[in-house]
Amino acid sequence: MQDLTISSPAFNNGDYIPAKYTSDGENISPPLDFGGIGEEAKSIVMIMDDPDAATDPDGRGKTFDHWILFNISPSTTSIAENSLPEGAIQGKNSLGQSSYIGPAPPNGTHKYYFRLFELSDNLELDEGATKEQVLKAIENCTLRQTKLIGKYQAKPNQ
Repeated sequence: MQDLTISSPAFNNGDYIPAKYTSDGENISPPLDFGGIGEEAKSIVMIMDDPDAATDPDGRGKTFDHWILFNISPSTTSIAENSLPEGAIQGKNSLGQSSYIGPAPPNGTHKYYFRLFELSDNLELDEGATKEQVLKAIENCTLRQTKLIGKYQAKPNQ
């Protein structure tokens, strides 16, 4: 079986996310590629969050959720920039919106995790489900997971 992978043609793992995909730029979602999805997979979940926000002195004191997608078809091999895979459902980000919100760290450099989960089932959740609800729902049906990490640095105050 191939390794489960998530990557982006816009940035390499561990590199900086281009400003275009941040709140300093166009605030659109970056393109993502998925690989190695197994035949036993029934759906995929992708969560983008910023755990550095929990320790940033100017942050919210908890991980900031940027994008929650679930019930992605296992036949999906990519998500084009600024788009959603057909049939995918968006969960609620930390601003309470069912949409993508780009990186905007209050200061310093933050790491953004794009976590991909291969599931043995679809989730019985509605649009607007929180990350916590999604993570609880996948506890017993996660087959494999992987991640892509991008970084972004706050723009200095002008």
